[in-house]
Amino acid sequence: MSDAGFTVFIVDDDPAVLRAVSRLLRAAAFQTRTFASPREFLAEHEPSLPGCAVFDVAMPDLDGLALQQALAVRGVERPIIFITARGDVPTSVRAMKAGAVDFLTKPVSADDLLAAVARARQMEAQARQTRSERASIETRLAGLTLREREVFIHVVAGKLNKQIAWDLGTVEKTIKVHRGRMMHKLGMRTIQDLVRFAERAGIRPFLDPAQRKLS
Repeated sequence: MSDAGFTVFIVDDDPAVLRAVSRLLRAAAFQTRTFASPREFLAEHEPSLPGCAVFDVAMPDLDGLALQQALAVRGVERPIIFITARGDVPTSVRAMKAGAVDFLTKPVSADDLLAAVARARQMEAQARQTRSERASIETRLAGLTLREREVFIHVVAGKLNKQIAWDLGTVEKTIKVHRGRMMHKLGMRTIQDLVRFAERAGIRPFLDPAQRKLS
């Protein structure tokens, strides 16, 4: 399977390492972009491109961990693989805690690097799908009026139309209209679908004291 749509961004101040790692990944059908310094990478990096990064740990001016933090500060979610000339347990622990995919020691094994990039590709794809789903959820919720959103919260809490009408100080017929419009805008057909949608959106229904005692 081709990996032409997935780019590996390689940052290392050693030209020989840049060439070797890029050659290895290109042979495995990955696109690569190489950078001789962290500053160059930050200036030219394109966060919108699917891919992962391979950072050398020890670089002048800005090391690999600082570069990882710089991406986090910018809100860039990019799976990162670290490579280093020597094993450093405390540094590797810090990197992994910050979300690194792997921490490899030079000379890097081709199998280990390709396996790490494969994991990074899977992680990136899952994160991209999650962001896409979240954006879709937020767009649909934004289309609701304030009253429709209130009805939405009450419906996923398991309340009947007449109960919702009482809580919101209106009549049942009006609630039915708002409920129908809300379901249509969200693209939901059943209450079960609506409840699952609320869970994905991170919305917890309000439970009144009587309901809390029963739950």
